[in-house]
Amino acid sequence: MRPNRLRELLKAGKPTLGMHLIGPWPGMAEVVGQSGGFDYIEYVGEYSPFSLEVMDNFCRAIELFPNLGGMMKVEENGRGFITPRAIDSGFQSVLFTDIRTVDDVKDCIRAVRSERPDAGGVHGYGMRRSVGYVADGPETWAKAMDDVVIALMIEKTGAMDNLEKILSVPGVDMVQFGPSDYSISYGKPAQARSPEMMDIQKRMIEMALKKGVAPRVEVGSFELAKPFIDMGVKHFCIGWDVSIIYGWCNQNSEGMAKLLPGLARQKATPKDGGYTGLK
Repeated sequence: MRPNRLRELLKAGKPTLGMHLIGPWPGMAEVVGQSGGFDYIEYVGEYSPFSLEVMDNFCRAIELFPNLGGMMKVEENGRGFITPRAIDSGFQSVLFTDIRTVDDVKDCIRAVRSERPDAGGVHGYGMRRSVGYVADGPETWAKAMDDVVIALMIEKTGAMDNLEKILSVPGVDMVQFGPSDYSISYGKPAQARSPEMMDIQKRMIEMALKKGVAPRVEVGSFELAKPFIDMGVKHFCIGWDVSIIYGWCNQNSEGMAKLLPGLARQKATPKDGGYTGLK
């Protein structure tokens, strides 16, 4: 089984950089890999249509690049099924959504780890991509399951209420604040980017650093990372394919409209879209 790039960097205490892809086309994973600029791709399965075949092919594309890893964002409903299938397709990291309690965290860890008594999981060995179907045996596979990186979204009020206990659960590697979902859970859905939400995120980051769990932050561009770096954050996931295309379409169609008066163009309605970072 191939080395787990993200795990190796975390063990070494080095910073990491990921890129979000929502579209399931494996060719886009190759494009990101060819850039040579990222340690891993986060396939945002929570927002994307996918099949088991798509997951296999997506991971095949990632594995064309020896220094590129894969993470899958797994939604709450169905995570007991999606998690082992994603890992056995070749994703070596999992980002779990909708965490509220310590029991939720333990359920996520059990879905990842093998059922070896000292590992405490329920993930069973199978003849799938991660072991080359028949090439690697159960012992190699069980050790690899210990190395799968487990990341959690802190995006519910319950998660913040239980944050110190959640961060104390053995096996939690990374945490990330989700301001949009959190603001809804908090009863203020129009204030995902408000100073209040940013303060809550700051408290999460400080607590994670204190407990020795790596905080990760999503930003829309590198210009937004500096305030988080100043807080001590070393792990980032930057940009979303759909947001990049949307921004490019607006910028270039507006530019062409200025060059060609009378060019028909529907004005896009501004939306409170994805999180762009601390301001």
